[in-house]
Amino acid sequence: MVPPRPDAGRAHAIARDWFLAGRRIDMRDLAAEVGVSRATLFRWVGNRDQLLGEILWSLAEPVFDRRYQARAETGADLVAATVGEFAATVNADEAFRGFLRTEPERALRVLTTKAGGVQQRTIRKLAEVIDEQVSLGKLTPPLPVPDLAYLVVRIAESFIYTDIITGGQPDAGKAREAVAALLR
Repeated sequence: MVPPRPDAGRAHAIARDWFLAGRRIDMRDLAAEVGVSRATLFRWVGNRDQLLGEILWSLAEPVFDRRYQARAETGADLVAATVGEFAATVNADEAFRGFLRTEPERALRVLTTKAGGVQQRTIRKLAEVIDEQVSLGKLTPPLPVPDLAYLVVRIAESFIYTDIITGGQPDAGKAREAVAALLR
């Protein structure tokens, strides 16, 4: 049997599998596993933060979409429920929690700054949800939608990364309550 041809998709798949297994993603090891030079790997997937951002988004986006598509609520209740359930799912994910425990500074950089692109994508995704609810007449936003989406994401992050930020326990219920209070 012929081994799979090295390409960016294979590199992403291997890195994602390693992440899910709790293995640290080392770019040198990944290049060797894929069968390419580190320079080629970097051209394909970017630096380690960018690769981690892609992996984390590939895991987060389906969770967000599933929650939103399974909606029973509308308006502020929908936004709050989506955020709360997303936070609960993320908080319960062992690979994600392991990454936060073993590399807290990198995790926060990748997840909450432009370094990994996760936060920007989450804000865009949430802005789409808010825009839809506004266009349906189910929500009157207290701020412009982009600003509101940013604020809601920052609230959610506060309750997802509580253990790293303050040493407290992550609490998805508080994220949901805070977003609901903001939007009502």
